[in-house]
Amino acid sequence: MENTKFSCVESELIDRELNKKSCNKMKYAIGGIKAEKLKNAIIGAIKSPRLATHKLWALAVTAITLLLWVYGVQLTTFQEETAGSAVMKYEPKSPFPPERVYNNNGYLMVYSNGGLNQMRAGICDMVVIARYLNVTFVVPELDNTSFWQDRSEFQDVFDTEYFIKSLRDRVRILKELPSEEKGKWKRGLAYYMPPRSWSNMSYYNNTILPYIRKYKVVHFVKTDTRLANNDLPEEVQKLRCRVMYKALRFSAPIEMMGEKIVRVLREKGPFLVLHLRYEMDMLAFSGCTEGCNDQEVKELTEMRYAYPWWKEKEIDSNKKRQAGLCPLTPEETALALRALEISPNIQIYIAAGDIYGGERRIAGLRAFYPNLVKKETLVPASDLEPFQNHSNQMAALDYLVSLASDIFVPTYGGNMAKVVEGHRRYLGYKVTINLDRLSIVNLIDQYRNGTLSWNEFSQAMKATHAEKMGSPTERLKIPGKPKVEDYFYSNPEECLPPLVPSSKTDPKSFYNIQSKG
Repeated sequence: MENTKFSCVESELIDRELNKKSCNKMKYAIGGIKAEKLKNAIIGAIKSPRLATHKLWALAVTAITLLLWVYGVQLTTFQEETAGSAVMKYEPKSPFPPERVYNNNGYLMVYSNGGLNQMRAGICDMVVIARYLNVTFVVPELDNTSFWQDRSEFQDVFDTEYFIKSLRDRVRILKELPSEEKGKWKRGLAYYMPPRSWSNMSYYNNTILPYIRKYKVVHFVKTDTRLANNDLPEEVQKLRCRVMYKALRFSAPIEMMGEKIVRVLREKGPFLVLHLRYEMDMLAFSGCTEGCNDQEVKELTEMRYAYPWWKEKEIDSNKKRQAGLCPLTPEETALALRALEISPNIQIYIAAGDIYGGERRIAGLRAFYPNLVKKETLVPASDLEPFQNHSNQMAALDYLVSLASDIFVPTYGGNMAKVVEGHRRYLGYKVTINLDRLSIVNLIDQYRNGTLSWNEFSQAMKATHAEKMGSPTERLKIPGKPKVEDYFYSNPEECLPPLVPSSKTDPKSFYNIQSKG
């Protein structure tokens, strides 16, 4: 009975093992012997009293060996599959495009001159030029010698790695020249030049490319407005947009601090960003002294003469103001906003440096708009400490807040005003009130001398600005006069949705934006 019972248990064990998927591998290993025959042989050996004991043990050992081999094969396969899955799991697809392969004609180095947004626009144009000349672009050197004396380097202001990798399907960008070319550059063998302003692609192909092929390294000593606004191939214009609005993002510390400031503002409700260009350097440069006392006029004049590269010295402030060429004063700005019926409860974020004249000059604006704030009043001083004494980094924070605002209002048509306007168009025609300074100063003077009543003044202001709210419009083109036509980066029309008349902004939709509380 013991033997019979043992035989049945053994038979069931063999059946279970031989019916598994690994049976196919075992069949192949033993040269085609069928599993069923092996099972019957073992059972018969156990039952048969005539079978020698050593044969029984031999068959049993063979069966066990084969079973162990099957388990080994299964375990190895499982480990290989698991390892392969692990590799796939921890090697995600790169978020960046594949590198572009092309025959390199040489290297383009640039010195980016001007303030933050002048440099940004110039860098974007230089990337486009490098792409279409098939040259390697070297990460730019930023202007450290302008009025602000900002010693920030490219990586302090921009995300260098993202800039390089996000554009690698269009142009090869290096952080510095290869060692051999750097040696030539240090020995003065590179070619230095300022490219011609407002040039088209044929100028760079016909004039600049031969220099690159000859010297291998060409260094542009100026980058501002070196590419035309209009009459360029559409792919050129779209690449300018891609660099400006996607690739050339700010460094992580700047992006995070910008997000924090916006979050603090949003918690309190809607906000308007006022780019109030009433800083000392702006007034000295422009010669605009409306509302200044005699001592301030003297101080601003002395400053203008102290900078030899500010070419205009003798300036009639009143004539310039009447021509609409001066930044609006805080008092004029307050009247303009009130006439447009911007709610007195809205938060107004001042995107600017120190207002010339301090609280005395800002008091007129604060009287009507008490919720005036700046980044310095929204976050602790310790948060801004890493950015202090770096005007470009501080300007970058203001830029990010300006993009996020419900309304953006520049009081002067400088580079930041133009670039922010274009970026807000790109983001969906966000409301940007382009104050018509020529009309405003004329209307304000009439209101002040009693020629216009307040209601008449307000209605005239609304009518004047009905089509100046950042709504879709064609870029103004004036052949032969690039300085007075619309700037490409203020209205990158080739990168925007087609013009639809019904998409124009209705001014009434935001006149009475209210803050919480």
